[in-house]
Order: sequence, then structure tokens, then C-alpha cells
Amino acid sequence: MQSWKNVFDQISGIQDLDAVQAGAQLACSTAILHSRSEQLDKHPHAFFHGCALHTLRAMGLGVLVIEAADNVGGVWYANQYPGARCDVESFDYSYRFSPELEQEWRWTERYATQPEILRYINHVADRFELREDIVFNTRASCARYDEPTACWHVEAEDGRAWVAERLILAVGQLSSPKGTTYSGQDRFAGRVIYSAQWPKDEVDFVGKRVAIIGTGSSGVQMTPVIAGLASQLTVFQRTANYSIPAANAPVSDEEDAAVKATYRERREAARNSPSGLGFVPDNRSAIEVPDEEREAAFEAAWNRLGFGFALTFKDLLLDEASNKTASEFISRKIAEQIDDPALREKLTPKGFPFGTRRPSVDSGYFRAFNRPNVRLVDISET
Repeated sequence: MQSWKNVFDQISGIQDLDAVQAGAQLACSTAILHSRSEQLDKHPHAFFHGCALHTLRAMGLGVLVIEAADNVGGVWYANQYPGARCDVESFDYSYRFSPELEQEWRWTERYATQPEILRYINHVADRFELREDIVFNTRASCARYDEPTACWHVEAEDGRAWVAERLILAVGQLSSPKGTTYSGQDRFAGRVIYSAQWPKDEVDFVGKRVAIIGTGSSGVQMTPVIAGLASQLTVFQRTANYSIPAANAPVSDEEDAAVKATYRERREAARNSPSGLGFVPDNRSAIEVPDEEREAAFEAAWNRLGFGFALTFKDLLLDEASNKTASEFISRKIAEQIDDPALREKLTPKGFPFGTRRPSVDSGYFRAFNRPNVRLVDISET
């Protein structure tokens, strides 16, 4: 029997369960897991949200997933807005528990779209027969820890209940949007849609007047797509965002074969990388490099690396002076994409260094504002 420490050592991203609060009120999917002890086998199996279910079962643990949605996919099932795609490269944004899976799945783009990621997740669920240990359309409403028995008691909204030795919560922070509140909202007669709860029916933007509130990653991804459909698009911005071009492209057969031939080494590099993505930072400081050399390194990273831009030099996220060189470079590159001088000023990030807020990876976001049917409202001016 493996210890729980060994279990958590093998599953990246799981936090120490001692930090979970007893009596937690749950709002989304939940997760419970327990070992196959003689006593606890008398109770229903436990749960873990996500495809780590396969790894936990292989360790000999009883596992059951309680899922609020009607299908697998999590954030990629809920967020089906136009332009949705991962901003981590497809080869890295994938499960590593099965070398066979790595070899058989064929990614089509460097940065996979939401539909492709959802197909991948469904493939994993079917290939490893995960659905048999998932209870769908069930929302956990309460979890209580019982000290005398050292067990968690979890209740669902429909009255069902489970008991388990360990509890892991997947509270769905990327599929639980913050509602809008603004003056006159009750007078708006149009349709309000949240990117994190995108409707399953098709949304037709052709010829419509559309507003996007927010310029985080979802807004950055939606803007160029909806701009090409709507008669008028208004983007409401609170804070201008640093964004790096995705440099997206189809995955060629040669690239696919090269990655698959060295997938294990790629995974090991990711495990040992500060970013978790296998990017190896230049071991030099940005301020110790000659200006021309630094500019060339930034240019190469801008054209290829996406999030990896932050590791162009070792201290971009550690040293204020080094960070300033990166922030100024990105601001210049943003300005090059925008025709109108006033818009350039509004869309240039100010008041915070690159990387202190989550940057975006975009596909034509800034150039979308050159279209005659797109306008920006900077709410910091109102």
C-alpha cells in the first residue's frame, strides 16, 4: 500500500489536504479519494476531479469523481467562446501518465483550440474507461470532516451522500464567472453571455452590435474573432494588458515526429524548469547584455516563444531594471501594431511591470483595433 505522501508526490499540482477546511461549502465539482482499506471499502469509492483518476486507480486507490457538468472537460467544456484556445503549447498541455497516449494522439496546431482540447479529453476518458468512475450532473453542496472517524462526509444537492478518507476540492474558479454590475443594467434588452459559461447553442454575431467587457485572456482571444463577424464591436478596457503573439501554426508531420521521439526528455525538462514548460532561461542578466544583443534576443523570443518570452533572460521577473527592458520592448511592439496614436496610448500597459499580472498570448488582438467597426472604451477615463 502506497502512502498518501507518495500519491501526492506523483500527482503534480495537488496540495496538502491538511489545508482543506472542514465544513466547506462547495459551489462546483468536488473530489474525494481514499485508500482501499478493509474498512473504507464498505463505503462508496472516493472522488478526484479530472483525468488523474486513471493514475490514482493504477495506484490501487478507490476513486470516484463527482462532476457538476454533464460531460468531461472541465474548463474546456464550460469555456466554448469563439477564439478559445490554450496559450501553452499543445505538446506540453497534455497528460504525461501514458507514453502510449503521447504517441497516438496527433495535435494539429501549436496552440490547440478549445474544440481540439475537448476532443482530446474525451479521447482520454474513453481510452482509459474513466467514465465508469464519474458521476455526472451532480453538484456537491457540503463537506464536513468527522474527527472521531477521521472521514469526510460529502453531500450532494440531490440528497446523495458519500464518506471517504481524503477530500480534494476542484472548485471551478475558471467556470464560475463574476457577474456584471453597472448602472442601467436592468434596461439592457440584449443577450448577456459569460465566456466561462458559454451557451451550448450557437451564438450568431453576424451583423450584431457586440460589447466585450474585460481584456484578460478571454477578451484578448475573443476580440479578433468577433470583430470579423459583428457590425460593431465595442471593447471595454479597465487595464491595458501585456500580450505576446502566439506565433501559432499547424503542426507538421516532421515536428510531430521530432517531439514524439524525445517526449520523455521534454517532460523531464519541463519538470526541472522554473516555468514547468521546459523553457530554459538564458543564464545572463538582461542589463549585462549589449543593447543590440538584448534587442535581438527579445525579437527572437517575440516571434516564437509565447509565454517563454519571460525567460529570455534569467532575471526578467526578478530584477526591476531587467524587467523594464522587457516591458519597454513589448510596449514598442504593441505600438507597431496599432495605427491610431490615441489608441496606441490607451492600449499600452502602464503602472505595472511585465509579468506581475498574467500576460496574454494573442492572435491578432491589437490589430483588430485597426478595423473601422471596432472601438475601445477605456473605463479608467470615465
